[in-house]
Amino acid sequence: MAKRYGSDVLASVHETALGMAEAGAMSKRTMKAFDEMCLTPVEEMAPERIREIRLRENASQAVFARYPNVTTGLVSQWERGEKRPRGASLKLLTLVAKNGLGAVA
Repeated sequence: MAKRYGSDVLASVHETALGMAEAGAMSKRTMKAFDEMCLTPVEEMAPERIREIRLRENASQAVFARYPNVTTGLVSQWERGEKRPRGASLKLLTLVAKNGLGAVA
């Protein structure tokens, strides 16, 4: 799967940095730090935001739950604020919020 960047500029900058690392002009440690800066930041998500994302994607709780591979009940608990998404689920929700359900399909 090809990497997706926020813009053509970011893609060009990352490609240049990768070339420098491969040529030995940039250390592996620096390239690793650069890659980490390019990751989508993950922050806690409010129940209202989770529901808003699901409704924006025009998905029922059951359909929405299949994307992060969780139960319908857990999505319901997230939306009511009884539980908070964490770990991989939170990362997937962040990607869906940014890029839509197609990003994790």
